[in-house]
Amino acid sequence: MNSMILMKRFEIVTGIEQLEQLIELLERSGVSGYTVIKNTGGYGSRGVRNPDDVLMADENVSVILACHADEAQKLLAELRPAKKDLGGICLVSDCHWIDGLTAS
Repeated sequence: MNSMILMKRFEIVTGIEQLEQLIELLERSGVSGYTVIKNTGGYGSRGVRNPDDVLMADENVSVILACHADEAQKLLAELRPAKKDLGGICLVSDCHWIDGLTAS
């Protein structure tokens, strides 16, 4: 695996109404790249969120990003106090970035 870079992967699911706050938090943390997937569904503390339900008033979004460990620490320092307002879930795991592709 000498052509891979060890990084941290964040998977964050929250309500669409918190997306702007989350993006501001990512920018304050110095995160330069992320992916937003709107209209995600699932089952959690707020019940079932069915993305196929045209009457669904509350939409979820998923934000996925990878960053170096030092950036992850900065991001976690911002995320922890904001977690109550953001709701949803945040998963952090180790991952490998394939060398040769631009890291965020």
